[in-house]
Amino acid sequence: MPNDHDTPNYSALRRKLLMGMAALPMAGLTPRLAFADAPATSAVNTTGLAVTDDAVTVGILHSVTGTMAISETGSVEAEKLAIEQINAAGGILGRKIKIVEEDGASDWPTFAEKARKLLVDDKCAAVFGCWTSASRKAVLPVFEQYNGMLYYPTFYEGLEQSKNVIYTGQEATQQILAGLNWVSKEKNAKTFYLLGSDYIWPRTSNKIARKHIENVLKTKVVGEEYFPLGHTQFNSVINKIKLVKPDVIYAIVVGGSNVAFYKQLKAAGVDLSKQTLMTISVTEDEILGIGGENIAGAYACMKYFQSLKNPNNEKFVPAFKEKYGKDAVIGDVTQAAYLGPWLWKLTAEKANSFDIDKIAAASPGVEFKGAPEGYVRIHENHHLWSKTRVGRARTDGQYDVIYETADLMEPNPFPKGYQ
Repeated sequence: MPNDHDTPNYSALRRKLLMGMAALPMAGLTPRLAFADAPATSAVNTTGLAVTDDAVTVGILHSVTGTMAISETGSVEAEKLAIEQINAAGGILGRKIKIVEEDGASDWPTFAEKARKLLVDDKCAAVFGCWTSASRKAVLPVFEQYNGMLYYPTFYEGLEQSKNVIYTGQEATQQILAGLNWVSKEKNAKTFYLLGSDYIWPRTSNKIARKHIENVLKTKVVGEEYFPLGHTQFNSVINKIKLVKPDVIYAIVVGGSNVAFYKQLKAAGVDLSKQTLMTISVTEDEILGIGGENIAGAYACMKYFQSLKNPNNEKFVPAFKEKYGKDAVIGDVTQAAYLGPWLWKLTAEKANSFDIDKIAAASPGVEFKGAPEGYVRIHENHHLWSKTRVGRARTDGQYDVIYETADLMEPNPFPKGYQ
């Protein structure tokens, strides 16, 4: 297939991030080691995966065209950076990682078709991919039917668990409920207006949010509306918001639609330094297209922000910029995508095998101490223990981290009372 840099319709909004694509591997982040003596292929690959004596093949499956390219391109970049670093440090079980890349093209049936190709034709030992819940739901039956392993990087609504998926983003209790608790307490919020794109994740997330707002916080939802992916006309709902004057605009708009929404919000005179807006879908990746001046003052609840201060992140951010250009930015899902190849490496080494069943069984308890967000560990339910943070958007497109949980939050994809 063509390289993603050669794709004619590659999102212009993300083009700046690609300028450093041809850069040499970053120096100094990981030691360059000779490949170790590899265990026999017959011992680490008993099920016919694409594993040879010196290489193992993985898939990358994201949208690099269509409305979701603004969000997913960062995931592709992060996964390639992680794989480059792993290869530079000796690979996995003595084998270099090779990549087969496919474009889901912001189309859920295409994701399912490409997932099948990666598993059946390419026999990938792992796949790093998807962004929307719609794409994940489309590929999940494929991964379960053909017994593949997907590392899924996006924060999502929860209510799912699979032997064949490692969820490296947050689920609802770690993001939706934690964020609503924070904004309710800190802003004394009593009324909420819920917005979202019209597909599984925003609708299910807002269903969970509404239950929490009404049943736990004992406050009120004063509006709820959804818009097709790629939608660009938000003036009608903005007028409703200005009329209702909710304490909190709770926005779960995704992809390129965010550009129109936040620009129109500002043009309509909505001042986010005075009107509280909380998003769980706008990372630094989307702000690159939105423009920091159009979203400054908004709050986001996620587990990672590029501005995070810790030794791991202070190595990760320069390495990312060295590879993809000084203007590159890193959002929550980009960071979570970076975790995937590393967690897979650590799990394969723990299992001493690439076999999917052995990887699935060995995953619980695997910890990645080098995670840019600080530290993560895989739970028995295949989600990650992680901290929750709230950031406030700045005009330069970054977030100031203004809150974080003291401890890692245990993932709970099936919270009682929210299903």
